[in-house]
Order: sequence, then structure tokens, then C-alpha cells
Amino acid sequence: MTMVKMVAVDMDGTFLDDKKQYNSPRFLALYHQLKARNIKFVVASGNQYYQLKSFFPDIASEIAFVAENGAWIIDCDEELFCGAFSRSDINAVIDTLQNGHYPGLRYLLCGRNSAYYFDDTDEKWLAKMRHYCHRLKKIGSLDEVQDDKLFKFALNLSDDYVEPLMADITRLHQGAAAATSSGHGSVDLIVPGNHKAHGLDLLAKRWGISHDEVLAFGDGGNDLEMLKQSAFSFAMENAPQRVKESARYLAPHNNEQGVLQVIEHMLAGEAPFTPTPSP
Repeated sequence: MTMVKMVAVDMDGTFLDDKKQYNSPRFLALYHQLKARNIKFVVASGNQYYQLKSFFPDIASEIAFVAENGAWIIDCDEELFCGAFSRSDINAVIDTLQNGHYPGLRYLLCGRNSAYYFDDTDEKWLAKMRHYCHRLKKIGSLDEVQDDKLFKFALNLSDDYVEPLMADITRLHQGAAAATSSGHGSVDLIVPGNHKAHGLDLLAKRWGISHDEVLAFGDGGNDLEMLKQSAFSFAMENAPQRVKESARYLAPHNNEQGVLQVIEHMLAGEAPFTPTPSP
């Protein structure tokens, strides 16, 4: 009997190497084995859905995406869940972000149709963010996006201010916004509870899979809930210590195709995936 019925992968620092690439022929060969065994493949990332799809042009319509850190969940091109902030909460968070306590702070507002930035956003940072947001639009005010569901703030700031900002979000906006960090000065503000673990839980229930049958990989703070929830949770060798402590196992470095190595071990039934003999 198959012990693993779902494989969920974070992208940056996990499935992708530091050049934002992966071994496509090796992965596709493994994917076809997963598919033959009816093991679901899920991309669970803080990135935009439209960007994530571009990494899997041959199979995007037959896999699932837990995108935007869990705010938007899509299976085989079908939307299963889309969270949203209230407009009053968005305005309150923007007031906090613009209070001048976090020098150099930059942010995007992310929604179902696009990500958005205001007129005065730093252009050099935007050039970098266009690699992560294939849909990115300039707006003058929130009035221009009345028809979109906004579900995430993507922030970037000095590491020195990450912890103070996250503490302020918790103190000032508890119940309205939750802060999670993937490292390197990147912080996402999400609707509380709309994290990756919530997305995997929704998919598991849809497919009749238990958390004991989930293999999950991650390397950042936004993977913690997913790693704690999944029985076969692997932190990458390149992950911070607190992420490693939240996972049950350790995968090789992302630059060594660590995710693919572990999937190969799983398909071969090697430890820790060796089935327990029946009594």
C-alpha cells in the first residue's frame, strides 16, 4: 500500500535551485511515476499563481496550486478557494506600513487578477518583483481595483526591521492580518488562517487523503504550518534552524536537487517510506 498520496513542494529555496531552475527531465520522469500511482502533486508557494504555472507548462492543468501562501487554491484549473481582506482592513494595514517606522519598506498588494503597486514604488525593486509576479499593475488608489479580491501584502524591508514589523502587525491587526516571513527581508501579510497548511488540508479532504499520507518540502517561515501538519515533512539542508526543527526529516540542499532525491527514495520505498509490515 502506498504510504504517500500527496507530494507538496515549496518553490524558492526548495524545489528551485538558487538560479530559479530545476531539472525538468528528471522531475517529469518522477511526475509520471507519481501520476501512475495516483499520488497528487501540489505546488505550495508564496508566489503568484500565474508565475507558478509558468514553471510547469506541460502539466499545469493537471496539478494543484496552493498559491500566494495559501490565499488562492486551484486544482486542475478549478478554483477551490480564494481568500480576501476586507477593504477596511486593507486601509488599516496600509496606514501601519506608511507610518515611517520601517525605513526602506516596499510592498505590493496581491489579488486574484493581478498584483498592484502604487505610483511611488521603487522601480529597481519592481524590476525584481516582475520575475515573481507575471501580472503586475500600477494604480493610483485602491478605488481602481474594486472588482478584485485582495488577499496578500508582499513586503520587502531590511532584516533589521522584520521582527519589529511582524510584532506590530500582530499587535495592531490581530484577527485581520497575519505576518509570515520567508527570509531575506521578505514578509507576507495574509488573511489569518489562509496559510499553506490550510490549502493542503482543503486538498486532502477533497481527495480523501490524511495528513499522515502527505510528503511536504519547505525552507522558510511560511512553510512552518505545512511542515508541522504533514507526517512526512522535510526541511531543506539550506533552511534556517527553526524550519529544520519544525520538520521531521532533512532533505539535501536545494542546489543538489534535494526534493527530487527524496521523491526518488519515496518511490523506491526506502526509509523513512518503508511500509510497516502487517501483523
